[in-house]
Amino acid sequence: GTALAHCQQVLNKLAESLSGDQRIGVQIIQRSLVVPLRQIAENAGQEGSIIVQKVLANDKTSMGYDALNDVFVDMFESGIVDPKKVVRSALQYASSVAALLLTTEALISEEEEKETAGAGAPPMGMGGMGGMGGMGY
Repeated sequence: GTALAHCQQVLNKLAESLSGDQRIGVQIIQRSLVVPLRQIAENAGQEGSIIVQKVLANDKTSMGYDALNDVFVDMFESGIVDPKKVVRSALQYASSVAALLLTTEALISEEEEKETAGAGAPPMGMGGMGGMGGMGY
């Protein structure tokens, strides 16, 4: 997530040179590049936005967040790296799906299953306890 988050800053120059829909497209990509790092931090029980801010504030781009140990480390020295091909493939597939959605007039998705009510609790009170009469004390 650290490398992708730092790519966000590299795209600033490109975004400034574009206008209209192209600029908006680059800005959308920029916002999406920090999502993996934010999610890693949140999965570790941290505030994702704070972790992203701290990572991006560091001038050394290899510094990132080690979620397992809850520390900021040099990701290369710690051996925390993603294979380039995996990251590239994920970005290509995501952009392919996004392009498909932009050019499609309809989208089909699964309907969320609604929670079914479980076997409810019996009615309150002592109803149904026959034979107890008036219980004259």
